[in-house]
Amino acid sequence: MNSSLAGALQVAFVVLVLAVVYVPLGDYMARVYRSTRDLLPERVIYSLARVDARREQTWVGYVLAVLAFSLISFLFLYLLQRLQGVLPWSDGKAGVNPATAFNTAISFVTNTNWQSYSPEVVMSNLSQMLGLAVQNFVSAAVGMAVAVALIRGLVNRRGDGLIGNFWVDLTRTCVRILLPLSVIVAIVLLTQGVVQSWHSGFGFTTMSGDPSRSMVGPFASQEAIKELGTNGGGTLSANSAHPFENPTPFSNVVEILAILIIPICLTRTYGTLVRDRRQGLTLLGVMAAIWGVMLAIVWSFESHTNGLAAQAAGAMMEGKEQRFGIPGSALFAVSTTGTSTGAVNAAHDSLSAGGGGAVIWNMLLGEVAPGGVGTGLYGILMMAVVTVFVGGLLVGRSPEFLGKKIGQNEITMAALYVLVMPALVLVGVGVSVAMGSTLDAQGNSGDPGTPGSIHGFSEVIYAYASAANNNGSAFGGLTVTSDWFQTSLGMAMLLGRFLPIVFVLALAGLLSRQRPRGVVSTGSTSGGSSTSEEGSTGEVVSTSSTSGGSSTGGGVVSTSSTSGGGSTSEVGSTSGQGSTSSAGEEVSTSSTSGSGGVVAVLERQEAVRAEANLPTHGVLFGVLLLGTILLVAGLTFFPAMALGPIAEALL
Repeated sequence: MNSSLAGALQVAFVVLVLAVVYVPLGDYMARVYRSTRDLLPERVIYSLARVDARREQTWVGYVLAVLAFSLISFLFLYLLQRLQGVLPWSDGKAGVNPATAFNTAISFVTNTNWQSYSPEVVMSNLSQMLGLAVQNFVSAAVGMAVAVALIRGLVNRRGDGLIGNFWVDLTRTCVRILLPLSVIVAIVLLTQGVVQSWHSGFGFTTMSGDPSRSMVGPFASQEAIKELGTNGGGTLSANSAHPFENPTPFSNVVEILAILIIPICLTRTYGTLVRDRRQGLTLLGVMAAIWGVMLAIVWSFESHTNGLAAQAAGAMMEGKEQRFGIPGSALFAVSTTGTSTGAVNAAHDSLSAGGGGAVIWNMLLGEVAPGGVGTGLYGILMMAVVTVFVGGLLVGRSPEFLGKKIGQNEITMAALYVLVMPALVLVGVGVSVAMGSTLDAQGNSGDPGTPGSIHGFSEVIYAYASAANNNGSAFGGLTVTSDWFQTSLGMAMLLGRFLPIVFVLALAGLLSRQRPRGVVSTGSTSGGSSTSEEGSTGEVVSTSSTSGGSSTGGGVVSTSSTSGGGSTSEVGSTSGQGSTSSAGEEVSTSSTSGSGGVVAVLERQEAVRAEANLPTHGVLFGVLLLGTILLVAGLTFFPAMALGPIAEALL
């Protein structure tokens, strides 16, 4: 079997498995977040943490909970690394130096998992399991919780500004989703020979007769959550290219599935929670289109032979594992850079100029294809809000997204979200290349305009693109152990994680405070008068217990009722002239049993408005969303890409 056919079969297998689990897993996650029942382990956690599981939070409370939890996690992980040398099971490893401990703590708390060190040399098994592996669970759960909070903001019709409880979302995500899936993936990896040991290492003698030592540890369990949580930080410096972590082509496919499964299925969860699965399918289509095109580009570039070594090998095999080949390496590279995972099964610095540029571009698109667990979903939803705003302007209507108006405040939050990552990347790259010390850190350098200097510039772009997008992979030719890179990349990871979360939750809060376009208010008088409450757009729904009560005004729905039996509803104006319900029009509903007809009128109003606005599902909106994503990245990063990967590919 040739490599192309083997690669095609791998891609087909991945797509088939994702299609099979898409509905059951997506709906299961929706049930997890809608459930009103707490499991026994969850109740124990709430009791110990003194959490009221039935108390919802506003966006401010949610943000403060996220930041407080992340700060505590950072301090714990930092101290664990610094005290590593005096803690049990240290295997003779000293405490981690302050700069590296600071960078690593930020890296794992932000779900970036950037590693500027060799894990088997620096980290003890205790630090790996108690510190890094725990963060692999909870940092992933934070991203999923934020995504669900945004969805609640979209579907909230109460207008109370509540978006759920962070502590409940965090606990349920870990207990009901990440932990069970991790056990399944770890068992599958064990069957393929992935190491799972409580020992810290073993000694052996090399072929030259020299003594040496190899590290072992609980790799299978940590590999599972590393991929499922789109974390990426490995227990070995070779990451998923090491046979202890990824020994066979089948284990390679399993790890790719673990990377993609939750971000993909979350689109189904989204569609289920908003009660319109077409919405989720549209997002899935955009994600699949980007992922498929990027896979074709990387696969194509890596399949061509450039240079004598590649021609002799028959392919661009430098930096790649023979057991995975070009297809398995390309599939892994595109999946990991498109999902903020950062795990690698090949040296990305050894990719061809075009292939390396493609994986950089994959991150600079915002990692929404399909993105990290939770972060990919709320990232593409923020781009959808921008698309709706632009589309609303094109059709001359007030932009709405799932019945919620996108006004000045809402689009401001979306715009700020979009601007964070480009600002961090471009400022970080600009300052770094202006510093003379950066040349000493580059594995590739030379006179300006030479291939070496251009690739060195690409290495710097990759580093800040990876940090600001919380990816964690790198072009290995850049040495980032200096104080400048440790600090600047750490700040890029920190701001690239939490500033977008703040803007996402702020938008969720704004949306959750919006009431439906018609708001029901009831009144009981004896003289035919009625009370009314103005909705978010000035439309009023009033109900009266007398037979003559009505109210008029811009966009009015009035209901009059008597004490009689069966109810009917009639849409028309209070003067008897026929009219339909739309923004700024008057609708009167007569009901002999009360205000039951109000619901039908409100539903009709929403249907009329939906027809007048740009639909947020289907091929048309999918194309607009895809174009917005590509246009934003293209306008922002094309100059930097032209100076780096594009110029390198053209030489």
